[in-house]
Amino acid sequence: MSAAADWDPGAYGRFRGLRLRPALDLLAQVPAPAGEAVADLGCGSGAVGPVLRARFAGARLTGIDASAAMLERAAACGAYDRLEQGDIAGWRPEVPPALIFSNAALQWLGDHARLMPRLARHLPAGGVLAVQMPRNDAAPSHALLRSLARRMFPGRHPEQLFAAPVAPARDYVAMLTPQGTVNAWESEYVQRLAPLDGGGHPVRAFTESTMMRPFVAPLEPEEATAYVTAYEAELNEAYPRQADGSVLFPFRRVFFVLHKD
Repeated sequence: MSAAADWDPGAYGRFRGLRLRPALDLLAQVPAPAGEAVADLGCGSGAVGPVLRARFAGARLTGIDASAAMLERAAACGAYDRLEQGDIAGWRPEVPPALIFSNAALQWLGDHARLMPRLARHLPAGGVLAVQMPRNDAAPSHALLRSLARRMFPGRHPEQLFAAPVAPARDYVAMLTPQGTVNAWESEYVQRLAPLDGGGHPVRAFTESTMMRPFVAPLEPEEATAYVTAYEAELNEAYPRQADGSVLFPFRRVFFVLHKD
């Protein structure tokens, strides 16, 4: 993502615990890196920074993100030795990092068949690339955003928004096996989302700070309101509310850890 359409750290952080758990599950499979430099690629508001700092206490920890607002939050956590603002699609480290860790960021970039091997080439022998990305595009939460955009505003959105950005885990094994040993897996988290003040649908609140953003961006305010209203109506059917007003929201994620030869 570019910095032009900046992120809202408050909206993103509303589900901080749910978004952090996959990062912890990924980190549990990361071996101790053979070196001191650790890069948190697409660090966002720095949610993973304190965890990386605790795990790799002696490391030089660098966070990289395009969003100035997110980096301001990341600086406040005090975990990073350095923060860099820039487009992670073109990132090149000054020093080869022992670990490149990326939690829920690389799904925003295309051409993973080139991207992932390129990131791996930044590592020294013994270095580690650890990545987690959402892969929920077939679920109603994501599919409805695409179908409503096509129906309500045909031709208004770039075509790449309608393609699934993340491949199955096995594809990343094939991409990266020439670089070293790869451990890859997928997990579906059945998330319980609490009811919202005001009565909106909890899944809409979850997606509005991430997947919904590029669909709303080209719309005029009244168009955006109509789009979100239609989305909420569809969500009520796809994710019915429990007795307490919460909803169960299954969410699939893909993980892989490369240990470079």
